[in-house]
Amino acid sequence: MARPTARPVLNAAKEIGDQVTTWRKLLGLTAEQVAERAGISRETLRRIEHGDPGVNFAAVLSVSRGLGLLDRIVTATDPYETDLGRARADQALPQRVRRSG
Repeated sequence: MARPTARPVLNAAKEIGDQVTTWRKLLGLTAEQVAERAGISRETLRRIEHGDPGVNFAAVLSVSRGLGLLDRIVTATDPYETDLGRARADQALPQRVRRSG
């Protein structure tokens, strides 16, 4: 039996869906145009815009690409774009070994 989706995940999915809708409208695109650009059905786009957390991850990324947001999402999740990520990466990554010759 599947576990219920956590409330913070549901809230985030709803907020992202609202933001996708807003971006689509700001860009002057119809739902049909975005769905076509993303290579998904209008129904799948509707589910994304309504915050359905069960939508395929590739579909969400495809819509993001169709709206010109994909690079921003990739950057937003890059640990090297944060102070913590850069600091921890310096600690966690193995140092290069120099050979004397």
